[in-house]
Amino acid sequence: MNTEPHATVAFEDIEAARERLDDESVVKHTPVERSTSLDGMTGGEVYLKMEHLQWTGSFKTRGAYNKIRQCVEDGGCESVVAASAGNHAQGVALAATTLGVESTIVMPKAAPQAKVDATRGYGATVELVGQDFREAMAHAQSLVEEGDAEFVHAYDDPDIVAGQGTLGVEMYEDCPDVETVVVPIGGGGLVSGIATAFAHLSPETRIVGVQADGAATVPDSLDKGGPQTLDSVNTIADGIATGGISQLTYGLIEEHVDEVVTVTDGDIARAVLLLMERAKQVVEGAGAASVAALLSDQLDVTGETVMPLLCGGNLDMTMLQTVLVHALTEREQILRLRVRIDDRPGKMEEVSGIIGSHNANIQTIRHDRSAPELDVGEAYLVFQIETSGAGHARNIIRSIRSQNYEVRHVNA
Repeated sequence: MNTEPHATVAFEDIEAARERLDDESVVKHTPVERSTSLDGMTGGEVYLKMEHLQWTGSFKTRGAYNKIRQCVEDGGCESVVAASAGNHAQGVALAATTLGVESTIVMPKAAPQAKVDATRGYGATVELVGQDFREAMAHAQSLVEEGDAEFVHAYDDPDIVAGQGTLGVEMYEDCPDVETVVVPIGGGGLVSGIATAFAHLSPETRIVGVQADGAATVPDSLDKGGPQTLDSVNTIADGIATGGISQLTYGLIEEHVDEVVTVTDGDIARAVLLLMERAKQVVEGAGAASVAALLSDQLDVTGETVMPLLCGGNLDMTMLQTVLVHALTEREQILRLRVRIDDRPGKMEEVSGIIGSHNANIQTIRHDRSAPELDVGEAYLVFQIETSGAGHARNIIRSIRSQNYEVRHVNA
């Protein structure tokens, strides 16, 4: 691992990495699409950089291929080891297999099964160790110490950062007049590389980094003057849930990134759903963080040409379900109502009929007779209902109340 105390990355390193990334079957130039929907919501001209359409579903192959190819060219490299929650794993696996190198990837036991399967599909040996990224990382490093494999770090390596920086060059070529670039941040390798590229090609372009609230280490690191780590992380955006940055990425962020904002998981869920509905793109939580920032009140891009980076599209179906339920509940397209009734025959049919008269679909219904505030002979009916949105929901609640039922909108 190349992590000298004062290691850094220059534009010349990114140019050299670009020359190495000469195999379109490994890394391709991903498209850019204008989003008129986001134009209207933000007041800017929004161009989505669709790196989630990369072969492995994320940008990670850029850095991994640059790193491993150099190792091969510098005298041979028979095997590599990496730790990852998913996207880096797939990037390393594809790069190593393409270059004829064996790879072992250590992933947390809770890694999405789709990412585990994809990593194996690219030719890697996968070991599931620990409950989070840090435990997986510790085991991966022990494997390197026991053998002679090369360790491929997800972000704390100038060769990795330079490889990710090739995406910054590509983004500039796609839209030379871009005024603001928005990039998700986990360990900081991606934003460091992109910011370094723009510092050379278009220093007037504003670089904004985005972290999830439950994994935000960069704002604290910048405030305290050095890399900070979290004891635990909590976010649906597993691709940026590293819980720390390195001295290398800290230095590059401090030098080249203009602003760092944070977004909630609710913001990210809304962005995932919006991208599906308006852009027809399936993007994972980490990849949607850039759009979440645009839609938050922390970032003003009015009148600007802005490029949010959709950096990953490996959205696990279980997580998709979680995101959709959260977002639809917030929109009241999934509505949970608690109706107080006299616990006698016909009442469930009566209330259900009121709901049905509004052409709303009842997904589930249950009785609750144990709430302490209920009188003897009373019960709650708890409904989960599909609606067309908040207006539809209000009409249903109004109709139930008009029949002298006490009704409350509840979260569970």
